[in-house]
Amino acid sequence: MSGGVDSSVAAALLKRAGFNIIGVFLKLNNFSSEAEKRARKSAKILKIPFFVFNFEKEFKKRIFDYFLDGYKKGITPNPCTVCNKEIKFGLLLERALKLDADFVATGHYARKKKLENRKQKTEYKLLKAKDKNKDQSYFLWMLSQKQLKRILFPVGDYTRQEVEKMAKKFKLSFANVKKSMEICFVPTTIDYFLKKYLKPKPGIITTKDGKKIGEHKGLPFYTIGQRKGIKLPGGPFYVLDKNLKKNILIVTKNEKDLYKKELFVKDVNWISSKEPKLPLQVKAKIRYRSKSVPATITRSLKSKVYNLKFGHPQRAITPGQSVVLYRGEVLLGGGIIC
Repeated sequence: MSGGVDSSVAAALLKRAGFNIIGVFLKLNNFSSEAEKRARKSAKILKIPFFVFNFEKEFKKRIFDYFLDGYKKGITPNPCTVCNKEIKFGLLLERALKLDADFVATGHYARKKKLENRKQKTEYKLLKAKDKNKDQSYFLWMLSQKQLKRILFPVGDYTRQEVEKMAKKFKLSFANVKKSMEICFVPTTIDYFLKKYLKPKPGIITTKDGKKIGEHKGLPFYTIGQRKGIKLPGGPFYVLDKNLKKNILIVTKNEKDLYKKELFVKDVNWISSKEPKLPLQVKAKIRYRSKSVPATITRSLKSKVYNLKFGHPQRAITPGQSVVLYRGEVLLGGGIIC
C-alpha cells in the first residue's frame, strides 16, 4: 500500500472478494512519511493489519545507485522497471512468502491470465490493463513466471475513473492528494537531482560532422532528442548523440536526424521464460508514453543482443530506456536499449 488511491482500492477489492489481507507499506527513502500516514489511514478504514517494511538500504543499492550509475555512463536509465523486479516483486515477495502469504497484490494497472496447456503445464500471461491510458504493463517486462504466479493486479480490470468512484464507495479519502512523482526519489527536476550527486565534467559540443560549436555542462545532463537547455546561438539544436570516451555532446539542427529505423536491445526477458521463434512481428514501445508501433525482432550477430527494425523511423531512441514488446494485449517481454 503506497498511500495512493490505486493500491488502497486494490486492498478494498481483495477484502470484498474474501481474501485475508495484510497492508504493507515499503519505506524506501526520506520522502515517504506522508504516504505512510495515508496508507496507514486506509488500512484502518479497511480494518486490516498494517506493517511497514524498511527497504531503504536495499533500495539505495539496487535502484538509487543503479540510476546514478546509468547517468554517469551517459545513458538514461529506467529505475521503475528495476524497482518492480528487485523490490516490489523481489524483496517484498520473498518477505511475503516467509510470512506464509499466497500472493502479493499492488495497484498497478495491468492484468494477468493463467493458461494451462495439454501437458497440464501452467503459464502466466501478462496483459495490458483495461484502461489503456493508465496501462502500466510497460514497467513490468522484467517479471518472471515464478513472480507472476504470486502476483495479483486487482485494479487492472477497471478504469482510473471507476477506481476513483470505488474509493468514495469504500469511504477511502484522497482529496487534495498530489499525484505521485514520476521517479519517487527525485522530488524536483532531474537536473537539480543530478547536480546534487554527480560532479559535472564540462566538454565540447560538436555538429555531427565534428565542427565545434560550443561547450556542454556534463553529458549526464543531456538526453537524446533534448532541445531545451543546450543554450547555443542560432538554434534550436537537438541532442543527437554522446561520445563518452571523448566527452563530446553531438547536436543537430535537423530534427529528421533524430529518427532511426532500428535499435539494438540487451538483457532481454521473455515473460513466458522461452524465446519465441524468430524473426517475430511485434508491436514495440520505446518509452512509456510513446505509441506501440510495428517492428520485427531478430537475434543480432552478437550473442544475447537482439535487433529491432521498425516499419517507420522512431524519434530519439534512447540508450538505457526500456523497449517493451507486445502482441495484441499480451506483453511478450522487453529489454534495455543499447
